[in-house]
Amino acid sequence: MSVVDRYAPSPTSDLHLGNLRTALAGWLLTRAARGSWVLRLEDLDRPRVKAAGEMAARQLADLKALGLTWDGVVVRQSERLDAYRDALSMLGDRTYECFCTRREIAEAASAPHGDGYRPYPGTCSQLTEAERQRRRRERPAAIRIRAEGVSFTILDRFAGEVSGIVDDFVLVRGDGTPAYNFAVVVDDLFQKVTRITRGADLLSSAPRQAWLATQFGGQPPVYSHVGLVTNRVGVRLAKRDGAVTLADLRAAGWEIGEVIAALTESLGLGRHETLEGALEAMPPLPVTFSAPALWTGERLIATASR
Repeated sequence: MSVVDRYAPSPTSDLHLGNLRTALAGWLLTRAARGSWVLRLEDLDRPRVKAAGEMAARQLADLKALGLTWDGVVVRQSERLDAYRDALSMLGDRTYECFCTRREIAEAASAPHGDGYRPYPGTCSQLTEAERQRRRRERPAAIRIRAEGVSFTILDRFAGEVSGIVDDFVLVRGDGTPAYNFAVVVDDLFQKVTRITRGADLLSSAPRQAWLATQFGGQPPVYSHVGLVTNRVGVRLAKRDGAVTLADLRAAGWEIGEVIAALTESLGLGRHETLEGALEAMPPLPVTFSAPALWTGERLIATASR
């Protein structure tokens, strides 16, 4: 099977070097395997997406500036609402309405996972029709998948086999917006994705996404969850921590080759000012980037400020 990997930023802000580092890792792994690297803009969350068209254009421009070219057209989630409706209908009676508020879930659910996610305790899964009708008058319903706590195992290039319990997670939010864990699976199947390279903070969500892919008759992808750029206390680097964007570095006089070299060095490949040089430096697949592949914000900021 040919390799198809994807990069799927949300146009909420400019890509910082941590985002670009993950993009580069996926691009290198894909090109080394002579595969296709496809692009998707995850622009469904309108309240968080800032001037989606302009921000998306800036993100694409940064990828092009580094030479991270993609195959095929850019897929935009906001243009695929009919596809999500069709996918939801395919699940039939394996879905149900949920009227719980976040507070109600927090009070009823078990302790949150390390990523803050609280497994849903199934409160609304056994409501009678009369109860559903009453609750509909109180608030719009979200739609959940009936997974009933099945365990599912995924394969990750760095973490190995990772198992997780799949709760009855949300497919469509109460406002009618397709939820992340649902939309990405539908899109990955549409784009024929076989490998996914993304940040390690999303590892815990992989079992539920891979399981959902099987419910549509799909084959779960192989994952590569790459370590994150972090701040001094090990939390994912954000703009408030001094995250550096490509525009920041170029304004400070950095050449594109210097940026590429900093990124390739952080992946344990040595300093290479061209993508061609980085590809030549790739060890035989399956490659393992610098374990645990963390690039601290402290070092990042110091490097950027030189």
